[in-house]
Amino acid sequence: MLNFDYLNNLNEKQKEAVTYLNGPLLIVAGAGSGKTKVLTSRICHIVLSGKASANEILAVTFTNKAANEMLSRILNNLKKKKFGMPWVGTFHSICVKILRKHARAADLNYNFTIVDQEDQKKLIKNICKSENIDTKKISPNYILNIIEKWKNKGWYPKDVILKKNEKIETSFLKIYEIYQSKLIDLNACDFNDLILHCIKIFENNPDITKMYSKNFKYILVDEYQDTNFIQSKWLNLLSIENKNICCVGDDDQSIYSWRGAEIKNFLEFDKIYENTKIVRLEKNYRSTQNILSVASSLISNNENRVGKTLFTDGEEGENVYLDSYRSGKDEAIGIGEKIEKLKSKFKLNNITILVRAIFQTREFEERFLKIGIPYRIIGGIKFYERAEIKDCIAYLRIVNQTRDDLSFERIVNVPKRSIGETTIKSIYDYANKNHFSLEEGAKKMIELNLIKPKPKLGLSSIIGLLEKWRFDLRKKTNHVKLLQIILDESGYSQMLKDKKDLENENRLENIKELLNAMKEFDNLESFLEHVALATSIDQDWEGQKVNLMTMHSSKGLEFDVVFLPGWEEGLFPHQKSMEEKGQSGLEEERRLAYVGITRAKKIAHISFSMNRFYQGDWIDSISSRFIDELPEKNIEKNNQFSQDENTDFEFNQDIDYETDIKSPGWLRYQKRIKS
Repeated sequence: MLNFDYLNNLNEKQKEAVTYLNGPLLIVAGAGSGKTKVLTSRICHIVLSGKASANEILAVTFTNKAANEMLSRILNNLKKKKFGMPWVGTFHSICVKILRKHARAADLNYNFTIVDQEDQKKLIKNICKSENIDTKKISPNYILNIIEKWKNKGWYPKDVILKKNEKIETSFLKIYEIYQSKLIDLNACDFNDLILHCIKIFENNPDITKMYSKNFKYILVDEYQDTNFIQSKWLNLLSIENKNICCVGDDDQSIYSWRGAEIKNFLEFDKIYENTKIVRLEKNYRSTQNILSVASSLISNNENRVGKTLFTDGEEGENVYLDSYRSGKDEAIGIGEKIEKLKSKFKLNNITILVRAIFQTREFEERFLKIGIPYRIIGGIKFYERAEIKDCIAYLRIVNQTRDDLSFERIVNVPKRSIGETTIKSIYDYANKNHFSLEEGAKKMIELNLIKPKPKLGLSSIIGLLEKWRFDLRKKTNHVKLLQIILDESGYSQMLKDKKDLENENRLENIKELLNAMKEFDNLESFLEHVALATSIDQDWEGQKVNLMTMHSSKGLEFDVVFLPGWEEGLFPHQKSMEEKGQSGLEEERRLAYVGITRAKKIAHISFSMNRFYQGDWIDSISSRFIDELPEKNIEKNNQFSQDENTDFEFNQDIDYETDIKSPGWLRYQKRIKS
């Protein structure tokens, strides 16, 4: 006798989603509503009801971790191995399986290799070299991003459609043609090819499409709001025969448009698939009612959404706290004090700080180092461990101390000065033999003409600059100004500006934040000592740590206590997002706020500062428009400075965000963002 016990563990809406087996189904699953349980229970129900055997079911996820978790739960529920195995995996892993079988249809052999990002960059660099394209001016990463964009639209080189204003992309199209041809010659695919080749095989071979579409009697998709155009098209082709496609997701958590996700796949699901049934999972098993009420009220301001209202049978909980501070530094101090009080009740691992931009973590890292709160950066690198920060510190260290060989070796060829590993090894051997520092050894080898002309020119240049910067230091040049001089004269700043991609924009932001940090120290020696102690202390920490991450990195996670700092207009919602995408950008920023709030299980703190030090200047901030959208009855407000210090300040000011932002600091901020 078959066991349907798993149905007893479902609420009514979950049960409805699990047992509906006739046609397209869209499950609108709110945060913490048990969507994984619904997906796995649905697969078990399909099999146990005799609607399909396990190998006639396709379940698609976005991560291997999610796929493994789903498969484990399915096998645990079915218990008996006679039911077989469903196809469970990521879009890419399922495509590899199909592509291996039909490789010839994509001009490949079944044993094709999948190249990684490093191999892709090497290939692009080689093509650029042969085509006389300067990779110092145009980053290979940028070219790869454009190629990825084309592939995500389902375009081989011959399919690419260019607009009149896309002049630079015209040269990239030729690179794409050569790149794709080279991959075929190498019997290789990049990650994006896996889906693209499958799409083309399906389009060009209706018999293959029909075979898979008939086999997959039921298709289930997790996190459907994160799918892009080509993933949606792939699913559409596979569901042609049976139409039993079930997509689970939350349009209110669609926050990845910057990597190609298209929310319209979710919003227009019932237009793509006729006779769609929509089931809303609104009962939340994670957060208190007050947290859910705040999140629901905020997201209700978005127009483009399917719509739902989260609720819980659990406790009302504490109100969401809304804190204001005089500055970003005060905000870090205030949050640090709150964590000190909370750690007697909650483990540090269950406390997190979610920021909009990664540069915001610096203030918190500095504060936590000072008061001894251990922390970890999730989805990123700690501030003083980032490559660009280490480069800056190495430049400062070698200027401060001539025998710092580690720093000399790090910066001697950054930016490129034609000083390769062979030259560095010869300097190292010579210096070691003669008991010199690397810099002294390099000087002597230049004098004795022991180095080839090209690297000799590069070495002479950097040694001359080091001596010049040491003279600046002796002249009492301010240490912040000194680093700015070093970055300009070494070509380091220009190197980052020339490579136009998001990664290098972030590096420039981090360097600006480093310059801000240095202003808190009297001189170069005290700053370098601070950095050395910060990194050495950091290495000794183990066990319980506060989590610092961006809101984007937090999706899918949950914590007892969540701090959400920096809710200021221009920072959150982010000015760049609104300028580039208008209303859709604003709505995605609001969805990001919703994701941040719904990570909290018990306590949530939202905060903003009235002033923030940004790119070397104090900016007069105003509270985010999102704060005005929070429901009064679920909020507890708290000014973190006395009213006589800021007598004109009030929460929830009546601000027309299009016309009333007129403070000089705010105008400077907008001007800087735009530039």
